[in-house]
Amino acid sequence: MKDKLEDFLFYLKFEKNMSSATIDSYRRDLEDFINFLQKEGINIKNLKREEWQRYLVALYKKYKIKSIARKISSIRSFIKFLLREGYINKNYSNFMLIPKIPMYLPEVLDPKEIESFLKIPDPLSPLGIRNMAILETFYATGIRVSELVNLNIQNVDLEEKYVRCFGKGEKERIVPLGDYAVESLKRYLSVRHLFNPKDKEALFLNKKGERITRQGVWFIIKAYSKILGLPKKVSPHTFRHSFATHLLSNGADIRIVQELLGHSDIATTQIYTHIVSSKLHEVYQRAHPLMRRNTK
Repeated sequence: MKDKLEDFLFYLKFEKNMSSATIDSYRRDLEDFINFLQKEGINIKNLKREEWQRYLVALYKKYKIKSIARKISSIRSFIKFLLREGYINKNYSNFMLIPKIPMYLPEVLDPKEIESFLKIPDPLSPLGIRNMAILETFYATGIRVSELVNLNIQNVDLEEKYVRCFGKGEKERIVPLGDYAVESLKRYLSVRHLFNPKDKEALFLNKKGERITRQGVWFIIKAYSKILGLPKKVSPHTFRHSFATHLLSNGADIRIVQELLGHSDIATTQIYTHIVSSKLHEVYQRAHPLMRRNTK
């Protein structure tokens, strides 16, 4: 089975053009499944429903529902590949059902909370100027933390006001930059040399002059969140959620937001419409005369 797994991973890399991180995820999921088959002495060519259910029991004891859904999805893709290659002749998708994942609305900062974040960095220190540029870039573009830390100086055009980033699967996209972000980045670039750059290409540097890591960005935002005493769990991704939600709240077309976020499937973007709808419902409940009369 291990040789079939390698064939499948090769297929994902060179035919499906998947990223290394995605392929590693498939490898982990499928190695876990293959190890179970070998331990139980099960032949994948004749997998039975009860054998599959034993594997599910093991998964539910160890993982959360989202991880289980991903693992089953990986296994289904592998089975489909084996069918296509003629290694097996039975399709098990009728009992390899992916559990429905409950929809959790992500945490979002409101505009005032965003403003509070932006007031924290010290505008007179190089680190404060850098941190302000990071926050402004997050909120102006909605890019992922992995995309932000991988930005190079050449990826940012401050004259044309856009940033070129590379998302999942190395897909390139162009995202506009607002005026505040442009000004923050200009100020940062004017002091970037004070970090004694060892990495000549990286846009954002740490104290050692090396490319800042996602852990470093996470630490900055967590520290600022603690200063503000926010009850919400704030992470770099919270700025991405806030970016999308605020755009939709102010009338942006969902297809445009999908493009800006780099979502391949609009269903991923639609979660933000649920946030906007819930906010509108809250405002309605609070502001409508009939609702207020009923609470008296």
